[in-house]
Amino acid sequence: MAMIRFPDSFYFGAAASGPQTEGAAGRKGRHIMDVWFQKEPQAFHGGIGPSVTSDFFHHYKEDIALMRSLNLDSYRTSIVWSRLIPGGEGRPDPDAVSFYNDVFDEMNRAGVRPFVNLFHFDMPAELQERGGWENRAVVDAYVRYAEACFRLFGDRVGHWFTFNEPLSPAKDGYLEGAHWPRIRDLKRAVAVGYGVMAAHAGAVEAFRKSGTAGSIGVILNQSPVYPRSDSPEDAKAGRIADLLFNGAFLAPAIHGGYPEELSRFLKDEDLLPAVRDGDLELFSRGRIDLLGVNYYQPTRVMAPADPRAAGIRRYFDPYDMPGRKINPYRGWEIYEKGVYDLLTDLRVNHGNPRCFVSENGMGVENEQRFAVDGVIRDDYRIGFIRDHLRWIHKALEEGSACEGYHLWAFMDCWSWHNAYKNRYGLVSVDIATQRRTVKKSGGWMREVSRTKEIEG
Repeated sequence: MAMIRFPDSFYFGAAASGPQTEGAAGRKGRHIMDVWFQKEPQAFHGGIGPSVTSDFFHHYKEDIALMRSLNLDSYRTSIVWSRLIPGGEGRPDPDAVSFYNDVFDEMNRAGVRPFVNLFHFDMPAELQERGGWENRAVVDAYVRYAEACFRLFGDRVGHWFTFNEPLSPAKDGYLEGAHWPRIRDLKRAVAVGYGVMAAHAGAVEAFRKSGTAGSIGVILNQSPVYPRSDSPEDAKAGRIADLLFNGAFLAPAIHGGYPEELSRFLKDEDLLPAVRDGDLELFSRGRIDLLGVNYYQPTRVMAPADPRAAGIRRYFDPYDMPGRKINPYRGWEIYEKGVYDLLTDLRVNHGNPRCFVSENGMGVENEQRFAVDGVIRDDYRIGFIRDHLRWIHKALEEGSACEGYHLWAFMDCWSWHNAYKNRYGLVSVDIATQRRTVKKSGGWMREVSRTKEIEG
């Protein structure tokens, strides 16, 4: 079979987050997932909460050595705000500083570049009680936290990211009620999204002022929006969905401001958030160096069935395209070309920014049934990764500035209310024994990372 080759500079790595891998080991303050589990433990699959994870806190040396054995040249994780600064404000905890120093030193010794994210859905509980991202005092506290991270770790971290999926606190926490604080209010969701991007811009400004070497960016869960048809009604629904879910986060990060079309829409619908003096200038200073693109599934929409419906359903409804391919364990559509469409849009419509695919992966339930001689034969994951990489390669051939690919995830990790229902890793984790076992996909990725080649 003919092979296709990626540039020598193209990096292959993996991603995870602090709250999904570290757990409650060591000394750590509470974040909103801890609060949610305390209040609604029944909402979590198998009753497994955020204190039970893959224990990276104690196994990081073993895990980093395993990354290197799979030829992964980079790994994205996050600093847990409530671990570094319990309560979210004040002086960094010395034990946390020591832990993260050791992790980043170990990664650099192993030749695994740290890509470090500052926020992955884990708002300190005390700051959420003060209003979270709706409160600009909390935004200011986040910027001070970012400043502390740059000061403490900036000499060993070359790639910084302000947020993972800034859409998610707004959409999951305040629009759909799927994450804590489980609110359903479109106007408040818009305010939260605005607060998150103000925090992003403030952190970018702090990074520039700090003189820290390297790059700073943001990781967006971009999803190409496909209307059901070319009708004016469906096209309008698609445009509104794209503005709210993509443009509201991509435009400030790339262009330093909000699309005029989005501002008009929010004003017309009485959804405009409160704006602080100096915000326009702040956003103009918040342009990034490197964009992370998380891609899992497309967004398919149609004109609303009931224009009088409340909330987001006034503007569009989801559309289940007949014949679409579905991951039955997660309920998400698998549409590999979507990653090509995203990279092409960035190239054609947004100045072709430096970017990389920062998450992409397939979660499957009860993977042990596929084990042969102790190794999980996850050929479905190999096919999923390969088919997405083929489209990424096509985008590269056409001039995309995509620099690398990070799989979600390096090892099986805890996943919010889904806990360990679905496993995503190249490496299996037995959470009872914390034993790590490389899956078939891990061996396949070892060769891809080494050769920079996949089957064409």
